[in-house]
Amino acid sequence: MVFTTPIPAALAHHYPGSRLTYLVEAAAAPVVRHLPEIDDLIVVDRPRGLRRIAYDLQLMRDLRARHFDLAIDLHGGPRAALLTRASGAPRRIGYDIPGRTWAYTDRVPWTPSLMPPRHSVLNQWDLLTPLGIGSADRTMNAVRMPVPAETARSVRQRLHAAGVPDQAAIAVLHVSAGNPFRRWPAERFAALAAALTTEPMALHVVITSGPSDAAAATAVTAEARRLSWPTAHRVTLAGEFDLSELAALVSLARLYVGGDSGPLHVAGTTRTPIVALFGPTLPERSMPWRDPAVPALAVDAGPLPCRPCHQRTCVTGDFRCLTEISVAQVVDACRRVLEVPLRSEPIRP
Repeated sequence: MVFTTPIPAALAHHYPGSRLTYLVEAAAAPVVRHLPEIDDLIVVDRPRGLRRIAYDLQLMRDLRARHFDLAIDLHGGPRAALLTRASGAPRRIGYDIPGRTWAYTDRVPWTPSLMPPRHSVLNQWDLLTPLGIGSADRTMNAVRMPVPAETARSVRQRLHAAGVPDQAAIAVLHVSAGNPFRRWPAERFAALAAALTTEPMALHVVITSGPSDAAAATAVTAEARRLSWPTAHRVTLAGEFDLSELAALVSLARLYVGGDSGPLHVAGTTRTPIVALFGPTLPERSMPWRDPAVPALAVDAGPLPCRPCHQRTCVTGDFRCLTEISVAQVVDACRRVLEVPLRSEPIRP
């Protein structure tokens, strides 16, 4: 979802005066809710069983009633293809995926291969080529996620209530990921947090996680405090943040560290320096797509015969693409991105 956020601005620029509607499931809606180019946001549910059939039939009728001129399927799944076709738009663009081609008037080449690596933003931007829209540029077409002012104020208040000084230099460590293939060991996150609290960085570390990894975040926080004594007061567990709150939190931070998961890409919409930890995935495909002037470094285990992989079975059984990333490597990357002078806003050509 984050990787689609440059597209509305490109469409608005290419079709001045057009009206843009974005259809999205509820979980990802905060990513695009406040993009200024989107006129209408359709947030859809994902009911199960027979309820899905009735729900989607009504949704199809509602889409057709809007009389769209153009529909672009950024997802490529069966449901997205069906809704694109049902929109009734005379022009419909999607990937040339077996079993879906009937849904589109314009089909863009698609390959399921992991190699050669190509960034996901570029893969999605390909869907604009039938419209004559030029190449994507990291500065002009960076990912975005506007955060409401009230959300930013709420996050500041939460940090203050959690004991984080208002003027503290903050590092956000996101210690969970959607699957074990992207989860750096918890004890290494704890050691990293402890190192970041000490001189010369002396950061105040805020530990975050997804709801399913709350226990891991608590354990990382406890171990980091044990390791960082007497700077343990600089390690804070501030609770769960939704996507918009997470973007606000990272915007306030001096540094973000996390694996290749959704929160990394939410962080990529800010101008906060990033250290990204890559296991089975490749930076060439999944590094935050942002202004190159904002520092972001990828840390990985280097070339491995099993990397990249489809993240279904670890063929070695030891997740070595993650376990071979050392704490020292990550600490060094943090020091390097913190040394880069920051511009507060991008320079537009």
